Amino acid sequence: MSTSKFAETHNLVAFLEKPEESNGFEEIIDFLNASFVQYALTVNPTIYTTCIEQFWTSAKVKTVNGERQIQALVDKKKVIISETSIRSDLKLDDAEGTDCLPTATIFAELERMGYENLTQKLTFYKAYFSSQWKFLIHTILQCLSAKHTSWNEFSSTMESAIICLATNQKFNLSKYIFDNMVKNLDGGVKFLMYPRFVQVFLDKQVEGMSKHKGVYVTPSHTKKVFANMKRPCKGFSGRVTPLFSTMMVQATEDMGADSTTPTDSHSIPIITQPSSSKP
Repeated sequence: MSTSKFAETHNLVAFLEKPEESNGFEEIIDFLNASFVQYALTVNPTIYTTCIEQFWTSAKVKTVNGERQIQALVDKKKVIISETSIRSDLKLDDAEGTDCLPTATIFAELERMGYENLTQKLTFYKAYFSSQWKFLIHTILQCLSAKHTSWNEFSSTMESAIICLATNQKFNLSKYIFDNMVKNLDGGVKFLMYPRFVQVFLDKQVEGMSKHKGVYVTPSHTKKVFANMKRPCKGFSGRVTPLFSTMMVQATEDMGADSTTPTDSHSIPIITQPSSSKP
């Protein structure tokens, strides 16, 4: 465990603001800010290095009353994490979500998303999408996925998560996170997985965290991400594929809301629903 380290490009904080450099990305930024994963993308607790290390050093997988749990000791306090607690702590409304879409659905939706490298393989590549789709994929991979290397490629599971987001379906991200934490334990804790999320879980269950001095500075996306997503990739035609109609967001103040209603600076925009069942 002494060799386990933080992965600098894993579990990043998403950049969902709109500086001048974000021109052309406004729709996808609004969409992600309105999505059910917004809190998980942007929550940024103070991460105490020794606490994350204590968690992964002591963590064990247990089954209690038919429920799988990860149990650990942090500051001599028992910490219990389950799929249900992840769902609650990360504000994910995904209990009825799917684990993975059928292969035929994945390929059909990839084609609608403008993916230009369709084969029968279930490994996909971010480079073959237009810029807004590439931004969506990049954000999900670096901020929410269990990956910590090889950012151009992703699996059918992650593609299922992206399709579900884009088509207003639920993907069980809570289960995905829990299962991959278990895999990290089964594999001998290869790296300090999900430090942002683990710290959120610890903050809910352990008091006195601030007494720890060592702090891990959470890496974040910056406005440079937009230039990176616009950069042309070898093998991609440059054809722009628009976002789905299920992804279009309209701010509440633009929908005829009563002007006497107090303005909430944290209010979430509304994703407009199409009249037809197909996005």
